Order: sequence, then structure tokens, then C-alpha cells
Amino acid sequence: MFAQNYGQWIFDYFEPYLGQRIAEVGAGKGNFSQLILNNDIAQLYAFEPSPNMYENLQARIGGHKNTMLINGTFEEKASDLSGRLDSVIYINVLEHIEDDQRELEIARDALKPGGNLLIFVPALSWLYSNFDREIGHFRRYHKQPLTNKIKHAGLDITDIRYFDMAGILPWYANFVLMKGQMNKKGVHLYDKLAVPVSRMVEKLLTPPIGKNLILVAKK
Repeated sequence: MFAQNYGQWIFDYFEPYLGQRIAEVGAGKGNFSQLILNNDIAQLYAFEPSPNMYENLQARIGGHKNTMLINGTFEEKASDLSGRLDSVIYINVLEHIEDDQRELEIARDALKPGGNLLIFVPALSWLYSNFDREIGHFRRYHKQPLTNKIKHAGLDITDIRYFDMAGILPWYANFVLMKGQMNKKGVHLYDKLAVPVSRMVEKLLTPPIGKNLILVAKK
């Protein structure tokens, strides 16, 4: 399920750093890909290893002239793009990759000098739940350890900040305490009612903590 306001919030943060040649790792059904393609870009390389998701991705954006779809992992194909990309994007993907340090190094090599690595991940290890485990999350992140991984990969941090402070309590109550599942109606209500307010507040005041982390790093 895709929360439109939430996705737009993330996209608007990343938009100044996209450039013209972009790789989206773990493009899923193409929801975020569509936001990218609404802009005037030269090329989007959309990677999706899941056969089922890939079919949805093809149906959604397969006919777009500036898109190349790859049914595989970024690691398998990234060498073909070495030093060519303006940006590499991971939206709720890096936490699914066991060797995330290696993945960051692969992304670094694919970027051209001055290119940007754009990452959005779940945050706060104490929010890790059965739901995280069931959907294949190896971890949730904290700011300093993620910063260290980025630096170890040879990239410079442009910005890293916590994101969606208001989402902490609902997530903790539903997924950690009550061991619940994702609810489409609940997601829709949060996206419609809470996200516009949170976005306005976090534009004015950088949150000291949040349900997610958002990061820009430069090669």
C-alpha cells in the first residue's frame, strides 16, 4: 500500500539531488518511480528482484521512454553503470539487505563524482517488531551508526535527519505492544490527517528523533 502524501514528502526532500541519470534500487510496484518520472529526467534504471513485484512495475511504468527496468538486484547489474549515475535511491530497501555495508560500496562505485546517494530507512531499534521481521527487515537504524557506514563507504554526508516523529507512538503501540499488522485504513487516515501537519512542523523544526531516517550523501 502506498501513502501518497508520505511518498510525496520523501520525494520533495530528495528532488534537488536527483540529477538526470537515476537508479532506484528495489522499485517495487513503481509508486516512487512514478513520482520520479513525473519530472524531466534523462534515464531511470529501476531495479526489482521480485518476479511478482516486477510484473506490477512493468505494468506501471514499463512503457515510459526514459525507463529501463531490471528484474534483478543492483549488485548483479551495477558494474554496467559504474561511474555513470547522478543518484542512487533506496526507499525502504537498505534494511532488507543483510550486507548493507557492501551495498553502500556498490552504490558509491555506480555514482559519478559529485553524485548523490539518497536513503530512506526505518529508524530506532526499539521499534523493531514481528512485523519488521516478517517483511524481511534485518534492522532498524540509528543516526550515528548509519553515518559511520556511509563514511566507511567513502561518501560524504550532505544531510541526515530523523523523519516522522509523530509516527513513533502509533508504530510502537500497534506493532511492538499489540503485535499488530499493517492496516490499509489506518495507513490512509495517518497519511491524510497526520502527514500534512507533521510535514509542516518538521519543515520548521528538525525532529530530535523519528520513526525513519532520511539521508543524502555525496561521492
